[in-house]
Amino acid sequence: MKTDNQQIKLELENPIGDQVVDAAILIHRTLGPGLLESAYQQVLTYELNKRGLIVENEVAIPISYQDQVIQVGYRIDMLINKAVIVENKTVETLLPIHQAQLLTYMKLSGCKLGYLLNWNVVLMKYGIKRMVI
Repeated sequence: MKTDNQQIKLELENPIGDQVVDAAILIHRTLGPGLLESAYQQVLTYELNKRGLIVENEVAIPISYQDQVIQVGYRIDMLINKAVIVENKTVETLLPIHQAQLLTYMKLSGCKLGYLLNWNVVLMKYGIKRMVI
């Protein structure tokens, strides 16, 4: 069950998520499947920046353990407005390991809303997985 603060935070993040989904569908309609993940990520960054959102790419995310910050090589594909995570994939099908990756990043970053985007689909609506913690 979500607390009132968690619900308020998610309500602020949802419009960002709506922009991510809208931009992803627009880009996929224009470019289609078949490109590398990095190409879609750069075009999505451009489109979201054009819409006034702040996008950070390949954001390192450490683990805090006891009094130490440990760099383990985790990198978030896209962090939008320091609130929403996007992980881009170009795979035949999204697997549980992809969901586990996104959930790990969400947990470590404190972000409550994340999206897995699989660009290797006929219609983008089949490649969008929204996750909330």
